[in-house]
Amino acid sequence: MKLTGADIICECLLEQGVDTVFGYPGGAALNTYDALYKYSDKIKHVLTAHEQGASHAADGYARSTGKTGVVITTSGPGATNIVTGLATANIDSIPLVAITGNVTRDQLGRDSFQEVDIVNIVKPITKASYLVTEIEDLAPTIRKAFRLAGSGRKGPVLVDVPKDITAALGEFTPTAPEQPQPDAIANPDSIARVQELIKKSRRPMIYAGGGILSADACAEFKQFAELINAPVCCSLMGLGCLPASHPLCIGNIGMHGGYETGMITAACDLIIAIGARFSDRVAGDREKFGEQAKIVQFEIDKAEINKNVKVDEYILGDAKLILQALLQDLEPQEHHVWLAKIEEWKHHFDDASKPYSEYPFPEEFIEAVNELKAPDDIIATDVGQHQMWVAQHAKIETEKTLLTSGGMGTMGFGMGAAIGAQVSHPDKRVFLFTGDGSFHMNLNELVTMKSFDLPVIVLVMNNTVLGMVRQWQKLFYGSRFSQTDPHRATDFVKLANAFGVEGMRITKSEEIMPTLKKALELHTTVVIDCQISPDVNVLPMIPPGKTVNEIVTEM
Repeated sequence: MKLTGADIICECLLEQGVDTVFGYPGGAALNTYDALYKYSDKIKHVLTAHEQGASHAADGYARSTGKTGVVITTSGPGATNIVTGLATANIDSIPLVAITGNVTRDQLGRDSFQEVDIVNIVKPITKASYLVTEIEDLAPTIRKAFRLAGSGRKGPVLVDVPKDITAALGEFTPTAPEQPQPDAIANPDSIARVQELIKKSRRPMIYAGGGILSADACAEFKQFAELINAPVCCSLMGLGCLPASHPLCIGNIGMHGGYETGMITAACDLIIAIGARFSDRVAGDREKFGEQAKIVQFEIDKAEINKNVKVDEYILGDAKLILQALLQDLEPQEHHVWLAKIEEWKHHFDDASKPYSEYPFPEEFIEAVNELKAPDDIIATDVGQHQMWVAQHAKIETEKTLLTSGGMGTMGFGMGAAIGAQVSHPDKRVFLFTGDGSFHMNLNELVTMKSFDLPVIVLVMNNTVLGMVRQWQKLFYGSRFSQTDPHRATDFVKLANAFGVEGMRITKSEEIMPTLKKALELHTTVVIDCQISPDVNVLPMIPPGKTVNEIVTEM
């Protein structure tokens, strides 16, 4: 049948099972938006305040559902405004398809109004980017984009469509979507060798990354961890692959992980890295990371093998298939002495005193949310001290319920991510932990939350400073606080009211629980100004490039 290019885009989205898209219209995308009007009973469009917010919302949708997120924008600044969102999704391996409009083909390369070569701009931060130059290539390119985004190591793909392509008529034949197949194990001969290392180990540890969640392998992972009876230390992206309440779940690993995860890394005899890439925030001194141990890596992307840390063995393929293969012919392991030692490390700082603060401590807010939220409710974060406090104290019991920017560390990510999560899960509550610095970056998305009546609880950890950078200045720069005390006079309660949403403020510990309960009862967007001291730091901290032997426990 003959359809316009814009209609073909919508039909392809329906083929792929897309029911929600995020975006912002503009001249070069008008034909696509006209088609979305006709398809509005089948495809919900969430209009954000800014294209960056739309890209983060599509990302949050993908992280919380496991499906591919979709963002649609116009040309020029509309396209460039999603670059940060694509980079964020790329480094965290989040499946995303971006469809951008562009000027007509005859205007390409002429510096036309709102023309930009977005295809080449995003090449380093996407799995692929395409410019559609013929109407007959439109449907195959969109289908290829979804196939690429959701297969192998997942990630973002961009399709740039000139305006005259969206207006042109082309033949469209409905096609069933091609279901991505998990990557087969490329080197099956290594399975037996890894199993032998596991059998010989007396002090194993598992370094669990986001690849476990990406592969939908949490059930197999839990079975594997229990079978080999090994402590699980999670990267930021890996939190939730095993319930926080599970006795083998030790918590976050790396720069701001617990003392116990650092000690486990330094004392184990086998490190099993699953869907994790030994980032600098985890490995620190990469030459000394786990130098006393054998290291094995289960990874879908061959480029990650031996890239950051040299490993003794690796298995290349889909994490779910790897774990299923390993579970065969493995007998249950016992490590009572090892696990008992870890219990001692967990309590190493039990008697440590807290610094004085006239305001509540950050963990009090997080612990209150732990108490009030359901296990499958969702926590989103921005980036900074509050993100690390959440990693340390939030009880993430269910997979895909912590949405945070890991590799890119994108301040301003949280507002969009919370929108995407709440739109895709109207039956769940979404809590956004942000800092006053991060909140200022994309607070405009409050208008989106209000417009779509999204009951997100926004907790602004307000210490009036750029806390994480200030902490580094205190530790490494002689307390020279250059541009980290911005002296902003923003009243977050009045700001919330200006956007038409509820605003509340907490200045005392005894106010936390009543205020949160009231916010939840309102079942609408609520911004809570959570006032904390600028002198409370994220500890412990392993300085960059160092080991647990140089851990900082007080400042």
